[in-house]
Amino acid sequence: MTPSPVSPDVFVALARTRPLPAATAALRAAIHARRMLLLKALLVRVERQGSSLSPAAHRDFEDDWALLERAERADGAAVRDVLDYPTVGAWLTEALAARPGTAFEAHLPHLRGVAVAAAVRSGRAPSGRLAAPSGLLALPGLGVLRSPSGWARASGGAGPPRLTAEAGPDGAGVRPRRRRPGAGPPGPEEGTGWRALRKLPGGDTVLDDLDPYRVPSGGIGGASAPAADRARTEYGTWAGRWRLARALLSATDPGRVAETDALVRSVVPLATVRGAGIPSGATLRAAPGAVLTQRPADAPELAETLVHETHHSKLAALGEAVALCRPGGTLHRVAWRPDPRPVPAVLQGAYAHLALLDLWSRAERAAAVPEEWRQRAAERFAQYREQVGDALAVLSESDELTCAGRSFVREMQGHHESLGVAARNST
Repeated sequence: MTPSPVSPDVFVALARTRPLPAATAALRAAIHARRMLLLKALLVRVERQGSSLSPAAHRDFEDDWALLERAERADGAAVRDVLDYPTVGAWLTEALAARPGTAFEAHLPHLRGVAVAAAVRSGRAPSGRLAAPSGLLALPGLGVLRSPSGWARASGGAGPPRLTAEAGPDGAGVRPRRRRPGAGPPGPEEGTGWRALRKLPGGDTVLDDLDPYRVPSGGIGGASAPAADRARTEYGTWAGRWRLARALLSATDPGRVAETDALVRSVVPLATVRGAGIPSGATLRAAPGAVLTQRPADAPELAETLVHETHHSKLAALGEAVALCRPGGTLHRVAWRPDPRPVPAVLQGAYAHLALLDLWSRAERAAAVPEEWRQRAAERFAQYREQVGDALAVLSESDELTCAGRSFVREMQGHHESLGVAARNST
């Protein structure tokens, strides 16, 4: 028996990096459970620190929370989708880590955008005047309303809901469309002051170049790469490479496309920064489902980044349900990083690269993919197979793995060995 609350079949599929609908469902459930825990922690902290908050901040929080509850009663699934959006996790994590007082209070107004997004998605859009803190009302997964005056007007009721930036040069409004059966999140129409997130072709994944919580304030990587802003995103280039990357994944391993569509909620462009320490992709533990990356050079690079970062999200989500490592401090060398890594990071790297080995092994043998993709996959497979094996050997000897962690690594080793057999048989 697998020593975990996850079913044995799901546990094995996850360890072997293979797409499985039941595994995807289990991961999404784990992400939601964690998100609800953080949301409850925020509510408890506000209640406990109520006396240290300004009366206006406390009143606004209660109003926003009530709006969120009304939306949930109207359409729980739609609200769950909003709460599970990656940047909501990043916001909650930053808010809960903030020092008491003004630092903590500064994060609370973002609940308004979360609640409004939930209300719009549930068909219960609010009415009346809303504060837009710092001139910004960010609706996770939908877009951002900018209002220099710091106020917005919401018009719910009969007909499509309307959000309007008030009393400023950006005073024109936006009108979210009615939700159609089977459609994705309703996208507000473009208008002065409003910028909607844009979907990438072939699914519901969005290119998120707007949300204020999409990238930590300190940036990403050793060079602290910041988020790219909308003016420098070049959506057409991203959409084209996304389309080609999905085609490569579909021709190589169709299950990967379904897994990507289900788990990758957003792609977050990073600004182009010269210097060392810029990652080809990154995933925030607080925001599983978001792939942060500079613009990929080509479709194969994006396909590899998607698989690599999806597996960081998968392992992070699994770790919320199953403890794989226990506290420790031993550092180990791995071939793909210049700095020594603790055991959890070794596991993360080995897991993501094992998924890439699986992808490259299939690409090398896939008849329906371009020859240059097969050649590239063969070269990458040969380069990383031994490196992943060395990392797995380190993990198998570590005393920082739990019983579940040891079982997980054994399954990873079994898959790694099977990929080697497949490679030998194909020659």
